[in-house]
Amino acid sequence: MHYTEVKEFSDEQLVHTELQLERDLIAARIRLATNQLEDTSVLKKLRRDIARLHTSAREREVDQGLSKNTLRDRYKATFAADGADRAGDEGGGRGFLKGIVDKISGSD
Repeated sequence: MHYTEVKEFSDEQLVHTELQLERDLIAARIRLATNQLEDTSVLKKLRRDIARLHTSAREREVDQGLSKNTLRDRYKATFAADGADRAGDEGGGRGFLKGIVDKISGSD
């Protein structure tokens, strides 16, 4: 992802992409820890993409006269992650853990 692409995102797309990449980074770290990650350069690419999104979000906040992380706080409630429909299947937030177990075991 190039910075020019990021600048074309709406505020909501920017926040949602950032949150999804953070989830992808966590999943990649888990796969790395369990020796299931074949390409370790993915971690660096994800971190840099997240940094690009953070930078763009902060620039927009400064331009609009908003405080830090205002855009993130405003749009994170509308974010629906992959597998969010499964999160409600089990009570107590266990759907999230089930999603992690599914990623580790490779079954979806």
